[in-house]
Amino acid sequence: MSEHSTLDSFALYKRLFRYLRQYWKMFAVSLLAMSLAAATEPLFASLMKPLIDGGFVDKDKNAMIWTPLAIVGLFLVRGATSYVNEYTTSYLSGHLVQSLRQEMFGKLLRLPNRYFDDNASGRLLSRIAFDVGMVTEAGFNVITVVVKDGITVIGLLALLLYTDWQLTLICLAVLPLVTLIVRVVGKRLRGLSRQNQHHMAQLTQVLGETIDCQRVVKIYGGEAYESDRFARAAGAIRHNAIKQSSMSSLNTGVTQLVISMALAAILYFATLRAHTGNFTAGDFMSFLTAMLMLFAPVKRITSISQSLQRGLAAAESVFGFLDEAPEPDHGRKVLAQPRGAIEFSGVTFRYPGAERDALSGVDLSIRPGETVALVGSSGSGKTTLVSLIPRFYDPADGQIRLDGVPLSDYTLASLRSQIALVSQEVVLFNDTVAANIAYGRLGEVGRDAIVAAARAANALEFIEAMPQGFDTLIGENGVRLSGGQRQRLAIARALLKNAPILILDEATSALDTQSERLVQAALENLMKNRTTIVIAHRLSTIENADRIVVMDQGRILEVGGHAALLAAKGRYAQLHAIQFRDHAAHAGAALSDDGRV
Repeated sequence: MSEHSTLDSFALYKRLFRYLRQYWKMFAVSLLAMSLAAATEPLFASLMKPLIDGGFVDKDKNAMIWTPLAIVGLFLVRGATSYVNEYTTSYLSGHLVQSLRQEMFGKLLRLPNRYFDDNASGRLLSRIAFDVGMVTEAGFNVITVVVKDGITVIGLLALLLYTDWQLTLICLAVLPLVTLIVRVVGKRLRGLSRQNQHHMAQLTQVLGETIDCQRVVKIYGGEAYESDRFARAAGAIRHNAIKQSSMSSLNTGVTQLVISMALAAILYFATLRAHTGNFTAGDFMSFLTAMLMLFAPVKRITSISQSLQRGLAAAESVFGFLDEAPEPDHGRKVLAQPRGAIEFSGVTFRYPGAERDALSGVDLSIRPGETVALVGSSGSGKTTLVSLIPRFYDPADGQIRLDGVPLSDYTLASLRSQIALVSQEVVLFNDTVAANIAYGRLGEVGRDAIVAAARAANALEFIEAMPQGFDTLIGENGVRLSGGQRQRLAIARALLKNAPILILDEATSALDTQSERLVQAALENLMKNRTTIVIAHRLSTIENADRIVVMDQGRILEVGGHAALLAAKGRYAQLHAIQFRDHAAHAGAALSDDGRV
C-alpha cells in the first residue's frame, strides 16, 4: 500500500498549494471574490423586509424605489464577483493540472524499466489523463464549498437569529434530519458510483480489445461473443444509471417533504406571532427567504466528503506516482567517444518474482569493433544480457565495464547516447518518415543526412515511392508500412545516430527472404567499425561474426568462431544441425509442392 493511503485533507491541500505559490495573488483575488459573492445571499434575504413592509404595507415611495434598485445592484455585485471567482478558479486549476501533468510526464520518462514491467499501460495513461483532473476538481470544489457556502450559511443563520431566534430553532431542528438523509443517500450513491466505474472499465476493456484484436475477432468469428460482452457491460451501466437516478429522486423527495413540514410549522408559529404584532409581513418574508436559501448550501456542505474522498483517492494515485523512485543515475563521468570495449564480470540478474536467475555468473569480454553473436534457445538470457548494457536494468551481482569504467560511473544520458538499438519489435511514431529516422535529433540534422541514412539502410526506394516521400505520415507504429520497411527505417535511425556500440536483437527474424536480404545488407553497412552485439535465431545470419557466444539458462556454454564451434560438436553444433534439418525439410516440401503444380 502506498504511503499516501493515509493522506488527509490537510496533507492534500498542503501539497497542492506548493504548486500555487507563484499564483498567490490570483488565489487571494479568488477567495475575496468568493467571499463577496457569498455575502450577497444574506443581503438579498434581508432586503425582503423593507420591500414588503415599506413597499406593500406602508406604501413608502422611497422604499418602493431604492429596494428594487438595491436588489439590482446586489445582483450586479454577485454577477461580477462570481465571474471573477469562476475565472480565477479556472485559471488556477488549469495551471495546477498542467504543472502536475508535466511533472508526471517527466517522472514517466525517468522511471526504470521494472516499473513498466509491473504496471499496465492503461493505468499509467489514466493517472496522467484523468486522475490529475480529479485531484484539482475535487480540491477547488471543496475550497469553493467551504469558503463560499460557509460564509453564506453563517450570514443566513445570523439573519435568521436576528429576525426571530425562536423560529430559527425550528429551522435548526430540521437541519440534522436533512443532513442525515443526505449522508445516507450519499453513501448509497457513492457505492453506485464505484459500481459504475467498474462497469465503465469493463465497457472500455471490451471496446479496446475489440479494436486492437479486430482481425482475430473476424477470422475466428468472435463477433457474437464480443457483442454479448459489450451488451452485458452496457446493460450494467444502464441499470446502474437508473438506480442512481431513482436514489437521487428519492433523496430530493424526502428532503422536500421534511422541509415542507418545517415550513408548515414555521408558517403556523409565524401566523401566531403576527397576531401579537411582533412579527411583520416583511419579517416573515425575510425569514422565509433566508430559510429556503439556507438549505442548498447546507446540502452542499454535508455532501462535501464525497468530493473530498474522491480527491484524496486521486491524490494517492498522483502523488504516489510522483514519489516513485526514478532510474538510479549517480554517475558523474560523461562518456564522450568510447572505444567500445565491453566486459561482463560475474554478472548475475533475476527478474522480480522469477524462480531462477535470468543470468548467472556471466563472464564475457568484447573487444572494440568486434561483432559478437549471442545464440541459444528462448529464455537463455540473451536479451537480458544486452538489456544491461544501456542500463535498462542493473545487475544484482557482478559488474559491467565500458572501456574499463563501470557503467554506473557514467551518466545515463551520455551512456545511452553512444548506443544504437535495432530490435525485432520495431517502435515507430505516428509522424513523418523523416521524423522517425531523425528521432531525438530532428532539429540537429539536415535533410541530406536523413536521405543518406535512408539510402544506406536500403530504404530510399520505397520512401521516395510514397505520396509525400520523407514527409509522409506512417500511421500508428508504422501501420502503413510492411515489416521489412519498418525494420529498414529502424536501421536508418540507428545509422543516423552513428553510435559506436550497436545492439541487434533478432532484427531479421520476422522477415520474408527478400526483405531479410535487404535488411541484412543494410545491417552490414550499419555494423562497420562498430562494437556490435547480435542476437539471432537464424544461425545462417551470424556465421561471419567474429565470435559466437552460446548461452543456456543464463550461462555461457561456448565461445568461438562458426567453424570452430561446429568442429567442437557441442551445443552450437546441435542447434545448427536442428536448423539445417528443419530448413532442408521446408525446402523439400516447397519443391514437392512445385512438382505437384
